[in-house]
Amino acid sequence: MFLHKNKSRKKGKTLVFIDEIQNVPKALSQLRYFYESIKDLYVIASGSLLKTISSRKITYPVGRVEFINMYPLTFSEYLKATGVKEVLKFYNQIPAPGFAHSKLLKHFHRFTLLGGMPEIIKDYIKTDDILSLNSIYNNLIIAYKEDVKKYARNEEMAGIIRFAIDSCPFEAGTRIKFQGFGNSNYGSEKMSEALKTLEKAMLIDIIYPTTNLRPPIKPDFKKSPKLQFLDTGLINFSVGLQEYFFTMEDLHSFHKGVLAEHIVGQELKANYYRNDQLGFWVREKKQSSAEVDFVVPFKEYIIPIEVKAGKSGTLRSLHQFIDRTNHPYAVRIYSGELSKDKNTTPAGTDYYLLNLPYYLTGKLKEYLEWFID
Repeated sequence: MFLHKNKSRKKGKTLVFIDEIQNVPKALSQLRYFYESIKDLYVIASGSLLKTISSRKITYPVGRVEFINMYPLTFSEYLKATGVKEVLKFYNQIPAPGFAHSKLLKHFHRFTLLGGMPEIIKDYIKTDDILSLNSIYNNLIIAYKEDVKKYARNEEMAGIIRFAIDSCPFEAGTRIKFQGFGNSNYGSEKMSEALKTLEKAMLIDIIYPTTNLRPPIKPDFKKSPKLQFLDTGLINFSVGLQEYFFTMEDLHSFHKGVLAEHIVGQELKANYYRNDQLGFWVREKKQSSAEVDFVVPFKEYIIPIEVKAGKSGTLRSLHQFIDRTNHPYAVRIYSGELSKDKNTTPAGTDYYLLNLPYYLTGKLKEYLEWFID
């Protein structure tokens, strides 16, 4: 390479970047030799669908390669990219000052509309025109459909995967069943295979519930999972929500609250759970079923999180969780300002509630430290 480019290699100061490495799967297994033979050379290899390839064709060089999952931009990365330094400064201040609330919320609404796909943000910064981005959204979806079908085991499965990509934006944020997914006639086994292929490709997350009240958070694979799609911007484009977006003051009142819950999940995944599954809590009884939107591990606790509208949003499921767990801490993520309350459940259990604005989801752990301290 250096001979071909007429360059000299500087020890410890040269980076080789191998892009689209999935096109030559054997190259992945060769990475170990860079580590073993040329330790002073930095090497990055990037590509899509690496998990799908690795499960069928190659063995990764374990112990020689560090794996990093890339996700759409987080809200803080979006603020950096768009150059709003003062907004970013107050976003990073803990606790965030109340006078910055409306400005931060406005930016977060725009971020939720656009999503975090890098090409989208790059073009938006240039044009400041959301409608001009539609061709990019469309091309991204087409590219995913063309890319993923390469790794289907046959032509029939390729068709089911294409159908799943079209259907997932409409099912995002809701609990799903594999049988008849997307109002189809596909059986559970084939649709499960298709959706799990998309999960390996990191286009979706299939999130299973837990019934645990104390760590660890153990998923229950016998219960219906929730679907998390790659990016809210792609959802908005795919299901035709963009034109209605600017009439909504509260994300929770938009698209039946699904989008608010979805962007919270997207922020949690990208900031804290890149290599781990998100979780939510259920209690499914005939007389009193309950479902808490998310649960996250924090120190010796499992913290329940509800994504709600303003102060009027009911917290019935969260109360059922609090009545049964071993700590008094809970989180509501909503459109209101940052605050802390001391509440009591209808059953008489005292607890503390952290009211966290949507835009601070990406700093959840820092705010849990602040809140509990």
